[in-house]
Amino acid sequence: MARHTSLATLIAFSCATQFNLETQAAEASFTDFPFMVHCENNGIHRAYYLAKVDGDGVAVYISPDNLAGTITLHGTAEPIGGEWAGSCAGKTLQQLRDAGQAFDLRRS
Repeated sequence: MARHTSLATLIAFSCATQFNLETQAAEASFTDFPFMVHCENNGIHRAYYLAKVDGDGVAVYISPDNLAGTITLHGTAEPIGGEWAGSCAGKTLQQLRDAGQAFDLRRS
């Protein structure tokens, strides 16, 4: 009986966790992310523009010279295709906003 209870608890926890992750991802929309993020790396300043937000709530930013990074609503910025560490890497959206590096479009 205890084994069945443990299995039922594990299944219930798994379903609740999956539901919670789906809810968080569904909460992320294009308007939740800044339109542009300014980053500096080795003395070079770049603008990264919001390119897409996927179904998992991961936003992709791309610079005009094709460098890219990702971020989520509650995660940190990470580069794509490299291990460079600029002024955006490892920061949350709130930290980027507080540092004046994130630029949102005005809503009417």
